Amino acid sequence: MSKLSGKVAVVTGASKGIGAAIAKAFAAEGASVVVNYSSSKEGAEKVVSEIKAKGGKAVAIGGSVAKEAEVVKLFEETKKAFGPADVLVNNAGVYSFSPIESVTAEDYHAKFDTNVLGLILATREAVKQFGDRGGSVVNIGSVVSRITPPASVIYTATKGAVDAITGVLAKELGPKKIRVNSVNPGLVITEGTHTAGIVGSDFENHAVSQTPLGRAGQPDDIAPVAVFLASDDAKWITGERIEVAGGF
Repeated sequence: MSKLSGKVAVVTGASKGIGAAIAKAFAAEGASVVVNYSSSKEGAEKVVSEIKAKGGKAVAIGGSVAKEAEVVKLFEETKKAFGPADVLVNNAGVYSFSPIESVTAEDYHAKFDTNVLGLILATREAVKQFGDRGGSVVNIGSVVSRITPPASVIYTATKGAVDAITGVLAKELGPKKIRVNSVNPGLVITEGTHTAGIVGSDFENHAVSQTPLGRAGQPDDIAPVAVFLASDDAKWITGERIEVAGGF
């Protein structure tokens, strides 16, 4: 039997990158997957098409996790499509890097609204659907919360918050048979890192030089760990932060 057979999984920010890889991996393991997107409907529908082409079940549902009403609607639509959720992957996130002198309140709110508030709102709605059978929440954090790189004060603060939230909710929701864990990737080559100018930069070269396994990550390096944490293979694991970073 597949590891996620019969499960309904919501993956936020799944139209590309790590989220898309997780959505595809979940579907390959038997889950019915909600491919959530904020702006890239085309990307989300492409992911759905790829899943269906391999015999999987998926649907694209739009909604910004930073907007409460849209998060509520996302889970309402999930229930209509597949039934109540069993698994939530809080993957949606935004990032950019700038020195403290360039920080703005708008930048702060944009990152915290998506990376922190969005995670909390999505988890709240997922917990309502998990019910007595319990469930699994997989947060996507980052190694930046440990390595605290310069020029990343807001982004790193959001990921430090994700670490803390993971611990709090693991304790709070454990009695309800809900497990909460975090996957904290290192540098991963995605559309986002290309857009941000990281690929081919001194930042990438430095990160790779500090990585014992000698390369940047790929989305497919992250997805199997999310599958593991969502599955019964991890039934005795909660409150953990697993770094998937090649030893960085």
